[in-house]
Amino acid sequence: MKTSAMRTLPLALSLALAFGVAAAQTSSSSGSMGSSASGGQAAPHAQPATGTTNSKTTSAKLARADRKFMDKAAADGMYEVQVGQLASTKASDPNVKSLGDKLVHDHTAANKKLMQLASSKGVELPAGPTRGERREIEKLSKQTGSKFDDMFARAVAKDHQKDIKEFQKASGKVKDADLKAWIDKTLPGLREHLALAEKLPESGNNPAAMGNRGAKKYGTNTSK
Repeated sequence: MKTSAMRTLPLALSLALAFGVAAAQTSSSSGSMGSSASGGQAAPHAQPATGTTNSKTTSAKLARADRKFMDKAAADGMYEVQVGQLASTKASDPNVKSLGDKLVHDHTAANKKLMQLASSKGVELPAGPTRGERREIEKLSKQTGSKFDDMFARAVAKDHQKDIKEFQKASGKVKDADLKAWIDKTLPGLREHLALAEKLPESGNNPAAMGNRGAKKYGTNTSK
């Protein structure tokens, strides 16, 4: 009996060892798969997917008219920056150059805040001005000297008149409180730009020539 048991013991130990190794390999394999699914290369892909889903949900909650206004405001803002950049380098009138510098500074800041707002709402803004605005920029870029100053002043005055009307209208209609706050904060700067543009002799739209009624229409001050 003792001899038989001693012969059986090594076999049992071998089987137990083999089973233990196989179990360890299975456990290691399972752990490796879990790491691949939740970490390593898999983890970075999971977070953006979640963010995209949240962005779409947020965007869906934003009124269509609000998104449309944001698109238009972003394109117009980029147009003003590019026009201002042209004036900074091509203007012959120091006042035109000064206004160009101000447009670049103010609209860049406003555009940045709008981009941050759009990102928080899951809204994708256009990458640049509209096609029509790009054509205007191209025409302006071909002008020099007083011709450039004249075209710039008229373009800035006309564009800001249009923008102020749109912003004033949107302020009373947009549904998103954050967007309304941005509009109301941006409007005074637009009015200031218009007042400065209308003071340029080249604009052909000086507040004195418009009369008080025309100046009040856009909230500009003729006393300066």
